[in-house]
Amino acid sequence: MSYQRWNRAQSGRRAETSTVGEAMRELLDTYKLRAKYDQTQLVNSWERLMGAPIAKRTDKVFIKDRKLYVKLSSAALKQELNMSKSKILSIFLREFGEVIVEDVVFL
Repeated sequence: MSYQRWNRAQSGRRAETSTVGEAMRELLDTYKLRAKYDQTQLVNSWERLMGAPIAKRTDKVFIKDRKLYVKLSSAALKQELNMSKSKILSIFLREFGEVIVEDVVFL
């Protein structure tokens, strides 16, 4: 066995190469940070996913207990978005490829 192969085997490293994205996902999974990372990505993507008009009327966005809480400054927008919860959740699913939040609560 060559020194490099022996060294990889001793250090626990995989012999094959991986992309930065794969390495990042593996790191997040190893330290059980993936859910928190995905939730942060969702909150940070609110404006991009929902658009500027909605983002301008959004005061606060946060996640607690797998629910997305959105504080809005417009009662009419709150009513409209409340009726579109399933569509919003499907946008999140399409964007992230997995369920990150189970419900959206408009405040």
